[in-house]
Amino acid sequence: QVQLVESGGGLVQAGESLRLSCAASGSTFSTWPMGWFRQAPGKEREFVAAISWDGGSTYYAPSVKGRFTISRTSAGNTVDLQMNSLKPEDTAVYYCAADRYVDNMLHRWGPIGAWGQGTQVTVSA
Repeated sequence: QVQLVESGGGLVQAGESLRLSCAASGSTFSTWPMGWFRQAPGKEREFVAAISWDGGSTYYAPSVKGRFTISRTSAGNTVDLQMNSLKPEDTAVYYCAADRYVDNMLHRWGPIGAWGQGTQVTVSA
């Protein structure tokens, strides 16, 4: 059974950093783009960042560009999100995602292929 498992969430103060990690089981994910989404209370789940299957291309939401960095291991089954200069508005549950097409993560044309269970990130002012 394929699974995405996130780790690394927590409580930090504004301006600090956190690193999230997503471990994917199953060889399928090594050839799929992967990404991160987040959902704050009362808001819809939103795209944060994505990376191509080979790590050669990365994509970011305007709100996090320049502060967050997405990366994946050469084996392709672990994806990290380094979050710097965190702001209170970054507070949300962060979800790892994988899909056959990176455009589907960017534009949500259809259901996302796989989701993790989510990890809470809380940034205090």
